[in-house]
Amino acid sequence: MVVGSEERGHRIVLEEPQIPFEPKVIYEDRRIIVVDKPHFLATMPRGMWYEGTVLIRMRQQYEEPDIVPAHRLDRATAGVLVLVRDPAARRAYQMLFQEHRVCKVYQCLAPVRPMVRPRTGTVRHLDPPRVFPLERRSRVIKRRGILQAWEERGPVNAVTRVELTAGRGCLATYTLYPQTGKTHQLRVHMNALGLPIVGDDLYPRIQTRAYDDFSRPLQLVARRLEFTDPFTGVERIFTSSVPLEPQGEA
Repeated sequence: MVVGSEERGHRIVLEEPQIPFEPKVIYEDRRIIVVDKPHFLATMPRGMWYEGTVLIRMRQQYEEPDIVPAHRLDRATAGVLVLVRDPAARRAYQMLFQEHRVCKVYQCLAPVRPMVRPRTGTVRHLDPPRVFPLERRSRVIKRRGILQAWEERGPVNAVTRVELTAGRGCLATYTLYPQTGKTHQLRVHMNALGLPIVGDDLYPRIQTRAYDDFSRPLQLVARRLEFTDPFTGVERIFTSSVPLEPQGEA
C-alpha cells in the first residue's frame, strides 16, 4: 500500500519499494550539480516514487530544497543528469535543453540483425551504400497514462542519428544522437528499425516485472552531455561511467 500527502508540491510516499542504487556526483559548482544516474531511479517524484528519485535524494544529501532538474531521464535510463541548485539560474539551464543547445550522446545495446523498414517516417542512410550511420525521422506521440509511445503519420517531431559502434556477437553497441527530445524517442526509434534495446520492458511489447526486480536493466545510457555554460561561457563536457552489460539480454 502506498499512502501519500502533499508537501512543497510533491506527493510524499510513506511506503514505497526501495531502490538500492545511488546517483554519483560527477561535478558541482554553486549553480549546478551533475550526477551519473543509475538505472531504476526516477529523475523526480511521480506515482509511487518519492524517495526513490534523484531529485529527493540530492535535496536530502545537500540539504538544499531548491534543487530542481534542468532536464529529465526516464526511470529506466541511466547516465548524465544536470540539476540546478541556484534558483536564479534555473531558467538559463533549462532553456539550454528546451532550445536544443545541448549535444546529447547516448549508447545502447541492441541486436545485430538486418534493419527493417519502419511503417511510418523516413530512414536516410548517411554514408551509402552502408546501412549505418542513418537518420531516423518520424512523428512520436506519448499520452499521459499510456505506458507506450507510438509513431503515426504527420509532421515529424522526432529525429535521431544512429551509428553502429561495435559488435559483441549477437549484440552490438549503437551510438545515438537525438536531435529532439520526445518521451521514449530512442526506444521507439530503435524498435521501429527492428533493433529493440536490450532489457526494454515496453518495446516491442509490455513486459510486467516486479518493482524490486533489478536483474535486467534497460541497456540505454545517456553517455555524454556537452554545452556552453550560460554564465561562464565555459564548454562543459560530462561523461557517464555506467557500463553496458550484455547479461541484460532476455
